[in-house]
This record gives sequence, C-alpha cells and structure tokens, in this order.
Amino acid sequence: MLSSVKKYLKNTDKMLLISVLCLIFIGILLIASATHANIPGPRRYSFVVRQTVFAVINLALGTYLMRFDYRILKHLARPLYIFNLVMLLAVMFFGKSALGAQRWLQIGPISLQPSEFSKAIMIIAQAAFVERRLPKLGSFRSWLSVFGYVFVPFALVMRQPDLGTSLVFLAILLGIMVLCGFRIRYFLIMGGLGLASAPLVWRMLHEYQRNRIRVFLNPGLEPYGSGYHVIQSMIAIGSGLFFGRGLFGGTQSQLNFLPENHTDFIFAVAGEEFGFVGVTLILILYFIIIYRGISIAMHAADDFGTLLAVGIVSMFTFHILVNVGMTSGVMPVTGVPLPFMSYGVSSLTTNMLMVTLLLNIHAHPQKLRFM
Repeated sequence: MLSSVKKYLKNTDKMLLISVLCLIFIGILLIASATHANIPGPRRYSFVVRQTVFAVINLALGTYLMRFDYRILKHLARPLYIFNLVMLLAVMFFGKSALGAQRWLQIGPISLQPSEFSKAIMIIAQAAFVERRLPKLGSFRSWLSVFGYVFVPFALVMRQPDLGTSLVFLAILLGIMVLCGFRIRYFLIMGGLGLASAPLVWRMLHEYQRNRIRVFLNPGLEPYGSGYHVIQSMIAIGSGLFFGRGLFGGTQSQLNFLPENHTDFIFAVAGEEFGFVGVTLILILYFIIIYRGISIAMHAADDFGTLLAVGIVSMFTFHILVNVGMTSGVMPVTGVPLPFMSYGVSSLTTNMLMVTLLLNIHAHPQKLRFM
C-alpha cells in the first residue's frame, strides 16, 4: 500500500492536487463559519464534520483509483450512460422534494443528488461517444447524433427542474464542440435559432426561474423576494473591503441575513470574511486548476483522454464563472455550487473524482512532441 501511495505521489500533478486541497480546506473553514452560529446544540458542526469525512474518503478513493488506467472508462461509457438515465428516472418517481425541486434520493441519513453524479457520467459518455465519431464529424448533420445523445439526460434534469445542472451538460458539450473544430458559422446559426426561440423558452420556464432573470436585470425589483439573495450577497462581498472582517467575523452570514451561505452563496462568505485579498487567492487557485486541466488535455496520450480533460475543464469553468457571477450580481441565480468549497456530499464527490481523472490522464504516457 505504501509503495502504491509513493508511486501515486511521484506521478501526480502536484500543482493541481495542492490547489484542490487548499480550496477544500478553505471551504471547510467557511462552512464552519457560515453554519456554527445558525445551528443550535450538538449539530452545530455537523456540516463541517460531514464535509471533512467525505473529503478524506474521496481522497482515499482517488488514491486507489489512480492504480487503474483511465482508458477502461471508454468501455464502461455506455453502461454508465444507461445507469445515469435510470438514476434520473428514479428521481422523478422516488425523489425527495426540497425548495420547490425534486432532485434528491434519500439513502439512510444521506441525501444524494443524482444530477451531480450525472455531470461526471456525461463527461465520460460524451468523450467516448464523440471519440468513436471523430473521423466523421464535419458537417452539421454529423453532429445531430451527439446533440441527441446529450438531449435525453438534459431533458430529464430540466424536468426536476434543475436549470443549473442542465446548463452544465451544454457547457461540457460546447467545450467538446470547440475542441473538435465545430465551425463558426454553425455556432452563429445555432445562436440565431436560440434567439428566435427565446419567447418559447421563456414560456417553458417555471415562474421562479423567470423571476431570477427579472431580478438579475433589476435586483431591486423584489428586495424581499427573489432579489433578496443577490442583494444580501452583494452587501456581504462589498462589506469585506480589502482584508475582510476575519473568519467567523462576517455579519451577513453570522446573523443569517445571507441565505444558503454554506452552499450556493459560500463565495459571498469568502468575500465578507477574507476580503479582496482572500477572494483573489481563491480565484488564483481556481485559475491554476483550469490551467493545469488545459495542459493535461493538450498532452493526453489519446483523443479520449483529451476529450475527457476538456469536458472536465469545461464543467469546472462553467461552475466557477456562474457561481462567482451570480453571487456578485452579474449573472442570474441558477443554484450552481462552487467547486470544492460549497457544502454538498454529491458535489464534492463528483468534483474530486473528476480531479482524480485529470491526475490519472496526466500520470499515463503522453503524446510525443516534435516541436
């Protein structure tokens, strides 16, 4: 066991791993700060304990999974895709509802969100599906099967409804399309069709989703309703100034003005308590993860590895941009968690497994370079 750990550390992208571990540690500190004053009794640090335990479990699981070649996933892609559809259908019929959405499956004391694991499965499934069709992908028609492959789970997640996760599927697909040389004129045509269908899409949205868009355009429209989250988040970030109020010192989060402060709006807690300096450090750590992910994609041993890495980078990039954007008031609220920092067993597990996959791609033989 010790020798396998040493081999794992020797072949690991240490910059990527250290950045991820730093973000997890910062996230645990912020979860402790965000929840300790709002939960009475012995359960005060229950979120911290659970997040820490699953971080350790996932780190051990990742170390074990490094023993396997990532290319075996190519043969498991189809069964994983089918399993994904079964999970999403199970949520429709047996899922637990909360905050107006039916997204969770209750397994004993743990609530799992299958749509979070669905992101990882769709990265693997899309990579394998596209890799088999690479020689044929040229015309717009050749991409229709890929769009159909993504549309089925996309529609099931939208049915929950979970707009944020369904948009992640599209972000992963977009990254793969750019990588595979999808033509600019096709993007322009699809963009035009999207704009033309905007009124239809607007009518298909739930009322709370429409309110989020209205509030994004004018946060003061419902200051005690749909706009409350955004207004309190911007107040929290702004009050942190340059050096922040200090850990456990934020008023918006400690006095429970900031809703969902340990999950979707944890970046606002970071802004209030760590200030501009702390938030800049966090964003630098995320930049390192994206940069190393792109580098791993460029040097992967095969097309499947490149597609996997690009899918993972696309997912992380979308999560970071949307979460930071919505907490800062420059994007609509979509309920997308901040990777490695937001509380959530399903989200943390998915993100750590995807980092393990990046490390696995990096650890295996790379393409020969002659330039």
